[in-house]
Amino acid sequence: MIKRIFLQTIACLMIVNVCSFAQTARVSNPILAGFYPDPSICKVGNDYYMVNSTFAYYPGLPIFHSKDLANWEQIGFAMDRPEQLDLEGAGVSRGLFAPAIRFHKGTYYITCTHIDKGGNFIITAKNPKGPWSNPVYLPRVNGIDPSPFFDDNGKAYIVYNSVAPDDKPQYDGHRTIRMYELDLATLQTKGEEILLVNGGTDITQKPVWIEGPHIYKYNKMYYLLCAEGGTGFNHSAVVFRSKKIEGPYEPYKGNPILTQRTLDVNRKKAVTSTGHADLVTAPDGSWYAVFLGCRPYAGGHYNTGRETFMAPVKWKEDWPVILAPNETVPNKVTITGATAKDPLPFSSDFHFIDNFKNTTLNKRYQFLRTVKAPWYHINSISGLLTIQLKPETCADKGNPAFIGFRQSHQRGYAATALSFTPASPQEKAGLLVFQNEQHYYFLCQSIDNNQPVVQLYKGPGKEGGQPKLLEVYKIQTSTNQPLQLRIQTNGNAYAFYYAEKGSNNWRVLKEGVDASFLSTATAGGFVGCMYAMYATSNGAPTTNNAVFSLFESKGNDQ
Repeated sequence: MIKRIFLQTIACLMIVNVCSFAQTARVSNPILAGFYPDPSICKVGNDYYMVNSTFAYYPGLPIFHSKDLANWEQIGFAMDRPEQLDLEGAGVSRGLFAPAIRFHKGTYYITCTHIDKGGNFIITAKNPKGPWSNPVYLPRVNGIDPSPFFDDNGKAYIVYNSVAPDDKPQYDGHRTIRMYELDLATLQTKGEEILLVNGGTDITQKPVWIEGPHIYKYNKMYYLLCAEGGTGFNHSAVVFRSKKIEGPYEPYKGNPILTQRTLDVNRKKAVTSTGHADLVTAPDGSWYAVFLGCRPYAGGHYNTGRETFMAPVKWKEDWPVILAPNETVPNKVTITGATAKDPLPFSSDFHFIDNFKNTTLNKRYQFLRTVKAPWYHINSISGLLTIQLKPETCADKGNPAFIGFRQSHQRGYAATALSFTPASPQEKAGLLVFQNEQHYYFLCQSIDNNQPVVQLYKGPGKEGGQPKLLEVYKIQTSTNQPLQLRIQTNGNAYAFYYAEKGSNNWRVLKEGVDASFLSTATAGGFVGCMYAMYATSNGAPTTNNAVFSLFESKGNDQ
């Protein structure tokens, strides 16, 4: 008896000891900072994969990988070939809407909507790094936000947002959630369309924009998770469940299971507009949600766009709840069994620096619309990125000479080093902070009266017309030393700097520049700001080049 008690005591102490040393990671929200909206996530064995909307940016649909839900690495893009994705003529907030990623029997599936060209489609891959197939379009799926579901009986389905019954809405924003069975051999729908949700959680309350649906099976019940309330301040996540895949679906009495719309937008470190969620299980069996949210710096103004956040999921009476009513999005998320790097490269106050020593561009960069012919070159030996000036401008709907990097912080900076000899006043190259075709600031090098100058332009805004010259300064340049340019952001204001002859003697060109001009609240749309290395001849023919030897971005939000 004494021996047995002794052994039990030792076993208990061992368990306590193991638990006390269990690794946990404290991960900062957002887990993907900057313009990474509409996250979708899936678990495959011990691996996690996540994808986001990219609208008119190319390549489309970044693929992220993690082993522990804490450390994320971008491994590629799902749509990185011109024959997969033609974005010519798309406004910056058009293009690709709301992807969903899933895995089934050795194949990865992504469904998405190309809003103006083809509609809903499926792409597949055997390896999430790619190559991904060309899109297979779904002509019978009338709506947006398609998501696949693979049942354990071998059947597959596609669920999506669609029009009101008989296409006769009872009110503005009246939408439905519908479903088709999916033939995996042809990747086409079959059978009759099934109406799952009409209007939203309670149609008598006129809920708007039920969308972003995902189906899960848990404890022999089917759960339908949707976004509701529109993509702005009233955004939310709501959940329904049914004993059968085809319904009827019962809404949770505690809906919404995620929103921040009841909280003060001016509170410290506010996160707003939360919704469009997806669920996943962690290695220890606990549940987590990824979802979009926004970080305003004043009122409803934010420039970093809709970002990817994470929070633990609690099951209450067999219903998943992401955040209780009036509960704020956590600043940090604890993940058991993980050890996070510090800083993480996609959250927190990371410092990204690129000296162009690789033969290919870093995967974090994106272009504005599809690149159909090469106009840039990397000399990895010399560490130089050469961009050929193009007649297209960022105000056009073509593919300008624009290499973008997300503004990921409310406070921080982006900088570049540039060697450029403009041949005319129309030729300009430099650093752009861009929200859409009318809302941007361009800090550039050019010439004026045959004198080299640094200029700052402001986009024309919604009234249209030509960009406005805000500031100009004559400089002395040397062909042996690059001009350095820097854009500093401090919440509601930008400041624009330059340094001549490669020195670190930064001079202010203009500060206190209104940042809200680039906010979603002012500019509209669904994207966040991009910093971009950018060169244009403003419609004129040219053979000139701009050579960049550095790009960096650093945050100071914490």
